[in-house]
Amino acid sequence: MHDNPAKSRSAKAARRLPGRTAAGAGAGAVLVVALAVTWGLTTRSEPAAHADATADRTPGGGAATAEVTPEGADAGSDKGDDEAAEGGDAPDDRQLTPFDTRYPAIARLDERLLKAVQQAARDARDDGIEFRVTSGWRSKEHQQRLLDEGIEKYGSAEKARQFVNTPQKSTHVSGKAVDIGPTDADDWLIRNGSDYGLCQVYNNEMWHFELLTRPGGTCPAPLSNAAG
Repeated sequence: MHDNPAKSRSAKAARRLPGRTAAGAGAGAVLVVALAVTWGLTTRSEPAAHADATADRTPGGGAATAEVTPEGADAGSDKGDDEAAEGGDAPDDRQLTPFDTRYPAIARLDERLLKAVQQAARDARDDGIEFRVTSGWRSKEHQQRLLDEGIEKYGSAEKARQFVNTPQKSTHVSGKAVDIGPTDADDWLIRNGSDYGLCQVYNNEMWHFELLTRPGGTCPAPLSNAAG
C-alpha cells in the first residue's frame, strides 16, 4: 500500500505552521459555506426548469400521455371528466386509445374484444398507424340519447335505425362493439382485422368492429346497415 504524498505534505505543513494552517482551515470553511449557499440559490428553480424542458420535448408542450406511449400509465383526469365518462362518453379534451382503461368506454368492453383491439393497435403502430377509440361501451341511457338525436337528425326512427341501434339491441351497450378512427386506422383494420378476429360489421360504418371470427379466420360479409 502506497502513502498519499499530498496527505503527507499536509501533515508536515500543519506541524511546521500550526497557526497558518488553522487560519487556512477557517477560511476554507467560510468558502464552503458560501459555495453551499450559492448552490442552494441556483438550484432552487431546477424543478421548474426541468418541467419546462420536459414539456418542450413532448407534443404540444404538454406532458406525455397514453396517446404517445399507449403501454404507459393512464393519464389522470379531473372529477368532471370522470363523471362525463360514466355513460361511455369520451372526455371533451382527450381522444381515447384502446389502452385508456381508466375510462368506462374502454374498461367495460368485452375482455376478448379489448384484448384483440389492443393487439391490433400495437401491430398497426409498427405500420405508422395510430388507433383512436371514438366510441366503445355505452350505457343504455347514452345509447337512447344517440337514438333520439338520430331520429331528430334523420326525421324518423326508421331512418335513424340505419345508423343507431336501440339500447336493447346495441352491441355497444353489451360491450361487444368498438368504433375506431381515424380513417387510415379503419382502412388498416378492414384489411388486417381478421387476423385478430375483428370484422367490419356494417357497410355504411367503416369504423364499427366486432369479434365475428376466430383469429386468422374469415369475416362474414358486412350487413348493409345497423337496421339489418
